[in-house]
Amino acid sequence: MSIPDRRDRTPDKPQVPAADQTLRILSLLARQRGPIAAQTITAHLGIPRSSVYHLLRVLEAHGFVVHLADERRWGLGTAAFELAGGFARQEPLAHLGRPLVAALADRTGESAHLAVMTGRDVLYLVEERAPRRPALVTDVGVRLPAHLTASGRAMLAALPREQVRALFPDAASFADRTGRGPSRPTELREVLREVRARGFATEDGEVTLGLRSVGVAVLDHTGWPAAAVAVTWPEELPRDPEHLAAEAGHAARELSRCLYGTPSSGGPV
Repeated sequence: MSIPDRRDRTPDKPQVPAADQTLRILSLLARQRGPIAAQTITAHLGIPRSSVYHLLRVLEAHGFVVHLADERRWGLGTAAFELAGGFARQEPLAHLGRPLVAALADRTGESAHLAVMTGRDVLYLVEERAPRRPALVTDVGVRLPAHLTASGRAMLAALPREQVRALFPDAASFADRTGRGPSRPTELREVLREVRARGFATEDGEVTLGLRSVGVAVLDHTGWPAAAVAVTWPEELPRDPEHLAAEAGHAARELSRCLYGTPSSGGPV
């Protein structure tokens, strides 16, 4: 876990102390690999303990943080992911990703796309449809359940396990499209375990019957999943998922290099 030091303190006296403290708490949580204790926030930001708990409760009520009671830790909530998705929808990610996704579709002869996490969903920013391939539901601007898509699984597998548990705490958190895919937290944990072991995510008919996908996360300089690149093809075609995942991994690492100056270590090599 990476915890910043006291230089996180604001040098000038803020005009609105509560707003300043709230933003500093969110910034601190955003830089961690997983949820942290309230006392850690107090120690590293120099905010009184009573104020930290008060602000965390307000943030929790609005969905910006979640409280893992069993572990006495706090992490980012779905509303914070919505903000991240809103930023990612702006030009830098889509602008840099579009030519890489187009090149990926050219190399593989299959449809390719770029997506980001937003709450429990993925949001598609770029789609490049290959010639003579069926229409997909992954048009730009479409949202789909993250746990059912290769893109979403690739990003979820790169998140801290506590964060995944906060996003999918019970069976009611799981949407369904085709009757396939995980429908309980234990099933999702097994799917993500396989993604981590394999180095890329797969999906077989869980979004649309008859279509398969592979996906690789685009990691930022801290290892956080900023986006994911995926390839989709008809299941009747004899395609090698590992080869397609390797091509997607190449695009993901190149996008990471363009965004953060260093290639992502995620995905097959």
